[in-house]
Amino acid sequence: MKNIEQLLDNNRNWSDATKLADPEFFNRLYERQKPEYLWIGCSDSRVPANQIVGLLPGDIFVHRNVANLVVHTDFNCLSVLQYAVDVLKVKHVIVCGHYGCGGVEAALGDQQFGLIDNWLGHIKDLAYKHRDQLKDLSPQQKSNRMCELNVLEQAANVSRSNIVRYAQGRGQTLTVHSWIYSLKNGLLKDLEA
Repeated sequence: MKNIEQLLDNNRNWSDATKLADPEFFNRLYERQKPEYLWIGCSDSRVPANQIVGLLPGDIFVHRNVANLVVHTDFNCLSVLQYAVDVLKVKHVIVCGHYGCGGVEAALGDQQFGLIDNWLGHIKDLAYKHRDQLKDLSPQQKSNRMCELNVLEQAANVSRSNIVRYAQGRGQTLTVHSWIYSLKNGLLKDLEA
């Protein structure tokens, strides 16, 4: 339990330091949530959305799942998307994957992992769709390219959703972005889809 207690101590220290630096921070945070961005990213603990784009809590609305998938039957992701678009009125939806994604790499392999294999089936389908493009690549190149293709596909899924189409139909300003993050240098790359 020492590790869990350390997290609670860390939280108290962070809260105290934050209030010391900005006494009104938590009052502002409590009063409203008005982010301009929705981030749909991977659950990977090495990709903290707020930190890598330099935003504070309340500045970016975040949804994360294994391999940053946007599946048209995933009511969790779609509920987040609808809330962000219809209620928060975000102006940007950022789909962000990362190189070295364990979900993508698991989908490219032959090993079975259990329940998650159903989830990763979406990536397996994508790899099959792009098999000609991937066949002559080294394993590292193949993984990197699949991470990019996955981001592009998920951003396309966001764009094709009725949530985004209805918002654009009523004149709401909304842009969908495809980004990928490098764990090796901490930099984001816009895939410009």
